[in-house]
Amino acid sequence: MKQSKIFIPTLREVPAEAESISHKLLLKSGMIKQNARGIYSYLPTAKRVLNKIEQIVREEMEVIDGVEVLMPVLQQAELWKESGRWDAYGPELMRLQDRNKRDFSLGPTHEEVVTSLVRDELKSYKRLPITLFQIQTKFRDEQRPRFGLLRGREFIMKDAYSFHADESSLDETYHDMYNAYHKIFTRVGLNFRPVLADSGAIGGDHTHEFMALAEIGEDTIVYSETSDFAANIEKAEVAYTPNHEHTSLKDLEKIETPNVTTAQALADFLNVTVDKIIKSMIIKVEDEYVMILIRGHHEVNDVKLKSYFKTENIEMANDNEIENILNAKPGSLGPVNVDQIKIYADNFVQDINNLAVGANDNGFHYLNANVDRDFKIEAYGDFRFILEGEALPDNLGKAKFAEGIEVGQVFKLGTKYSESMNATFLDEQGKAKPLIMGCYGVGISRTLAAVIEQHHDDKGIIWPKAISPYEVHLIAINPKKDDQKELAEQLYSQLKNQYDVLYDDRKESAGVKFNDADLIGLPVRVMVGKKAAEGIVEVKRRDNSESQEVHIDELNDVLSSFYNAVK
Repeated sequence: MKQSKIFIPTLREVPAEAESISHKLLLKSGMIKQNARGIYSYLPTAKRVLNKIEQIVREEMEVIDGVEVLMPVLQQAELWKESGRWDAYGPELMRLQDRNKRDFSLGPTHEEVVTSLVRDELKSYKRLPITLFQIQTKFRDEQRPRFGLLRGREFIMKDAYSFHADESSLDETYHDMYNAYHKIFTRVGLNFRPVLADSGAIGGDHTHEFMALAEIGEDTIVYSETSDFAANIEKAEVAYTPNHEHTSLKDLEKIETPNVTTAQALADFLNVTVDKIIKSMIIKVEDEYVMILIRGHHEVNDVKLKSYFKTENIEMANDNEIENILNAKPGSLGPVNVDQIKIYADNFVQDINNLAVGANDNGFHYLNANVDRDFKIEAYGDFRFILEGEALPDNLGKAKFAEGIEVGQVFKLGTKYSESMNATFLDEQGKAKPLIMGCYGVGISRTLAAVIEQHHDDKGIIWPKAISPYEVHLIAINPKKDDQKELAEQLYSQLKNQYDVLYDDRKESAGVKFNDADLIGLPVRVMVGKKAAEGIVEVKRRDNSESQEVHIDELNDVLSSFYNAVK
């Protein structure tokens, strides 16, 4: 392709709101153009990269017998109401009405649609298992779209859904999909880790995320340097070994603590470390309020609370609700003399005696509060985020942290959707049973951005050759010179039979061409310049800047050597 004929609007400066490396380079290299916050047009080079990522996905899905379909973006509200997610999904679901006032959504995912698709067709165990997948645009009304393609309101995704007669069949497909994702993310050039994760609004009880390691990552990965353990921090279990203090119990004492409303402020006021302070929070679980106690240096983990209480309907009580229950404001809450609601505590609360807690009296706290004597604990549990350096479960080593970008996730959905939507099959005995389902997603456009986060330098993108928009960048440094133009045209005719070539034939300065070439980041560059009359060109790798002058008679061998050396 001649660069003069293609639309690549490179920039020298980027908008100030572009925070991540990938967002900046996607804009600077002319790959995307913003239409609205979180909504982008994909320009020619970006589309070529997306096509290559999609092709890799299709190839790996075919290996495990995935069958491609294409389902509607516009989804009937009735289907979401059947599954119970119309109200539960929240404000991220983009809702609209047609001219007849019928409710629809723009699909953020397709569990409901695919379940409705198969429930009328897959009626016998003989037709199971089956895996359907699609590659399609998805919509989520993100509250804070940011980082370009990493968190948008409109994005491209591969979503697959499997249907089974029994759990062992689901386990087999889950394993196949897990391995396929390994191959996909390896082929596109990502440094990634699969981690245990939370299923969130999708549902299901077993899931792994595939996380591309990157400084800009919005998720924290907890891993071990001495084992294969890896988990999203939301799911990382905190190993608890009792380590009780043996201090004697002291008398309960109420003290005035003006303007002290945080654990750290109370620790400073008392001249103790913050781990000696107990934080008390009121949580609304379904329609019941409970108090959660954790130590001052810990943070409550709502995903673990949802798992413990077996519900997605958990939220922090607001100030008015708290004052109605305890007649005190947040910052002065505590468990002493609280019997109107149940009290739960993180495992590590039980290690210390003589707790410093709020007195449920604004501007006052209790010293030396103790379990059983001053308040009762309903139960202990793992309710908090793990800290770096803490012990991992089952002697797996110490917790290490890394930042990651979620690029894929695999779920075991079970019968969450088939039961609510009455999607059944007849087993060998002729008995109707709900289909057992799996769900598997790859963020196609997010993968593109994640690759750039990992493959760049201060000049621009460095594409892995598997997904590079073109393979070779041929540059006529000064096409006004007849010898350079003629040789460049000759090489273009020759090379495009062997490689996917982007030929820079533009009437621009050498500086502009070199800057654009660095931004676009193709694996190998062939430059036709001052020695064109001698039949000599320069070949250069983008990834390590290795270069060599070569006569055109030897170009094929040298170019092949350079290109094959690129990862």
